[in-house]
Amino acid sequence: MRSRLAARSTRLVLAAAAVTALAATTACEPEESSDTGSSAAPSSASSGGGGSETPADDSPSTGAGTTGGSSSGGSDDEGDSGSGDKSGYGQSCGTNDLDFTVAWKSDPDVDGYYLVTAKAKSGITCYLDVNTPSVGFGSGADGVASPVGQGGEDPIKLSGSAVAYTGIDAKTTDGDAGKQFENVIIAVTDDDPEPAELELPDTATVDKPVVTNWSTKRNEVVPRIV
Repeated sequence: MRSRLAARSTRLVLAAAAVTALAATTACEPEESSDTGSSAAPSSASSGGGGSETPADDSPSTGAGTTGGSSSGGSDDEGDSGSGDKSGYGQSCGTNDLDFTVAWKSDPDVDGYYLVTAKAKSGITCYLDVNTPSVGFGSGADGVASPVGQGGEDPIKLSGSAVAYTGIDAKTTDGDAGKQFENVIIAVTDDDPEPAELELPDTATVDKPVVTNWSTKRNEVVPRIV
């Protein structure tokens, strides 16, 4: 179990570093003219590069119940007809097949948590074959969320208005320890090449974060350490 969690942390840290590097490269490279007149595709990562780190406040962060950022970038796969319509293909969901929202939810048992909602992009039908998402704050291994095993339906079909939920508790420790982040990185698998970076509705104090399994029932994804 320890080796599996270590490998999971390493893969998500590398993915976070890739998001940060891509954002930095896009920001630093001068524009070059193109003979074809086409422009480069926008970066799939939102600004922030995995979240900024600042010393923790004296008290844990409390958020507002508002919707946060969504992932960007769509699926590049197209069917034989060239229409790009992937409905009915029965494929596994990639992170870039989905739109995400994140909101702060109050809960007395965990002092609040982040609820992430995933929905398939228009024209896509896919399955969440891996029960637990990969979640991390920043590019360090200490920001990778550990799974708590709650919820869980395997697989979950996403198409049209169907959604799946996961819950994230950014700080599971007592006291003032922790780092602060404005973004969270999420991927549907440990080795997904295109993780999504979501802007949080508030600045999160992060220390030993945890994440639940995917579920179609919101009441199953309140993250609790048993």
